[in-house]
Amino acid sequence: TYGVGELIANAIDTGAKTITVGLGGSGTNDAGAGMLAALGATGDGALDAGGAKLKSLSKVDLSSALEKISDIELVVASDVDNPLLGLRGATAVFGPQKGADDFAVMELEGALENFAALCGRRSDGKDPAVALGAGAAGGLGYGLLLLGGTRVAGIETVLEIVKLDDEINKADLVITGEGCLDDQSLHGKVIAGVASHAAALGKPCVALAGEVRLGKRECATAGIDSAYSMSEFAGRERSMAMPAEVLSEVSARMSQTWGRR
Repeated sequence: TYGVGELIANAIDTGAKTITVGLGGSGTNDAGAGMLAALGATGDGALDAGGAKLKSLSKVDLSSALEKISDIELVVASDVDNPLLGLRGATAVFGPQKGADDFAVMELEGALENFAALCGRRSDGKDPAVALGAGAAGGLGYGLLLLGGTRVAGIETVLEIVKLDDEINKADLVITGEGCLDDQSLHGKVIAGVASHAAALGKPCVALAGEVRLGKRECATAGIDSAYSMSEFAGRERSMAMPAEVLSEVSARMSQTWGRR
């Protein structure tokens, strides 16, 4: 996450007073250590060499990074509410999605746990490791919260900007989508936000997804009336090879069958 820190530093140097960092879709798992290093944090080992290297640290000094952002309002827009560590943490949930096998997950979890222990609590006494969104973007949320950042729900921020409620009110049916509709989709992801807004406004919501791993009851609880799976419709291989074509076919099937469900 070193590059994110460089961007934040550049924004500060060019006069920014409020910086919003949107989290999601990362390929990192370093608890924001690289970002902190770019802002001046140091340790008795490299902070910007990847998550696994954090296990060998025995000292972390955040003073320079905290000074760098002392006059800045740091806003953390997070699309998930996972904590940094544990079964719902950054490594356990998102590590396998980024290619980490079981051994790597154990190694990274231990490394991030060590890093968080060395960083300790914020000056206000709060432990950012257990905060909502700390596990977002491989733990980058943790690093930003450690610096005093304030978390806002990423999806709510975006939906407010695009005035989604106004559009939903004009619609008869809301269609949303997800690569894989599973339990994680219900924790702050776009699809959950869209579905909840549709439900609040009394409009039906249909989901189109690459895969659907939730049952009808779970979907209904989230405000999703029906969910259509591309891989179930056309097979995983064809769906991966020709996603636009399959999505079009699934959409056509949805338009023909949804009203009768």
